[in-house]
Amino acid sequence: MNGPTRAVQLSNLAVFQLAWFAAVLGAAHQLPLAGTACVAAAIGWHLLVSARPAREARLVAVACAVGFVIETAVVLQGHVVYPSGQPVPYLAPYWLVALWGLLAIALNVTMRWLRARPWLACVLGAVLGPLSFASGVRLGGAEFVHPEPALLTLAVVWAVLMPVLMRLSIRFDGVGVPETSHG
Repeated sequence: MNGPTRAVQLSNLAVFQLAWFAAVLGAAHQLPLAGTACVAAAIGWHLLVSARPAREARLVAVACAVGFVIETAVVLQGHVVYPSGQPVPYLAPYWLVALWGLLAIALNVTMRWLRARPWLACVLGAVLGPLSFASGVRLGGAEFVHPEPALLTLAVVWAVLMPVLMRLSIRFDGVGVPETSHG
């Protein structure tokens, strides 16, 4: 499979970062629907430029489903609370579930290099997952009630999930273009 070009990777990274900030800041400023709309637009753009959008859409859907379960478990632990976007108090906020779909659009593009490195995916997940979450807390998208247990939970969850998400990205790769045989 041929992977994405450098220009596509940089575009994906920029769109991902902008949508992430929009979602977190939207939640922090009581505008979670606006932030979620930005995430949906980013995902829509990604699907439009993907070689096989249906496969990428399945990856987004699976990531959102996983995110809903994981983030609801975090909510139920009581270590984190959210300022907005949580119509049902014991379920994950919808804007946070949308961020899992946003992550999915990066798996086959900017994070593609991590596919063949499951141990590195595990380590990076354990470090960068909680770091990203803590950044969202600093921006006001969430609040730690019990920071240490929350960060420990997030580290374990992300250490396990990053290699799993990378495997799913291989299965649902709609970005890489299959090589054609000439002969």
